[in-house]
Amino acid sequence: MSDLRSLSARAAFASHRLIGWIFWDPRGIERYAALGIPNGAGYYVTTRAGLLGHAGASVVTAAYGSIHPEFISVSYALLDQHASVDDAIRVRDEAVLAGLAEHAPEICADLAAIAPALWEAADTLPSTGRPLFAAQSAHRRPDEPTLDAWLAVNCIREWRGDTHWALQIADDLTGTEAGVLDGAWRDYEADWLPRSRGADDAALAEAYRRLEARGFVTDGRVNPAGVAHRQSLEDRLDDLSVGAWTAFGEAATESFISLVDSVGDHLVSRIDATAGERWMPAARRHHRSRA
Repeated sequence: MSDLRSLSARAAFASHRLIGWIFWDPRGIERYAALGIPNGAGYYVTTRAGLLGHAGASVVTAAYGSIHPEFISVSYALLDQHASVDDAIRVRDEAVLAGLAEHAPEICADLAAIAPALWEAADTLPSTGRPLFAAQSAHRRPDEPTLDAWLAVNCIREWRGDTHWALQIADDLTGTEAGVLDGAWRDYEADWLPRSRGADDAALAEAYRRLEARGFVTDGRVNPAGVAHRQSLEDRLDDLSVGAWTAFGEAATESFISLVDSVGDHLVSRIDATAGERWMPAARRHHRSRA
């Protein structure tokens, strides 16, 4: 399993890099704002959730796990006032195509060629308990094969995200506690990660109290036991996420990883330039990363 775990982890890292830049893409935000939404507020929330938005803000809140409910509620209130879920998806898709053509033109043809195989792999995954995956799986664009491949990768990525939250919930971690452990595991500055998702002082105090009771916090800081526990959850996630890449094929997955690696740093630099150097942490290397 260790070799498959490594393959799963590396494919996930590549997937985060291929997908993540779009959530802070100025072109996408401008198109979203052009729908009438002030400053394009809520672009990340509604475009990432995609078709799940039809179920309402409360369902999206449940799926996201750690993003503050009020932010999600306001995001959908603004969208509902000015446009629709389908409009949000459309402008995001337009921005993906334009952005890939501008920032990663050298991979577009190869990416387009593997779209059918990527969707075949995505279709092998069970949807039970995975709402973001299920929402993405219904959104396909075979008429635009480069976009279609990107959508398939995003679908597989969201399956992993849903599974990540299933593991956190089964481990009795709140969203804020998960953020505290994740930030320590990634060597992020204290509490930046949970605060970036809307955690306030009260939520953080309660998270630290609960984590200390489990032996994961000492003197107000996550200790080595907490970091090790977070790593064990990541290992389990990598193991559970092997399925799509096994279905896609080991050689094909290695080729996909190499393809994205050729533009990965540049795509992450787009996040640096448009959002900052800490956003989309799963797309960034850190000293504990096996990527």
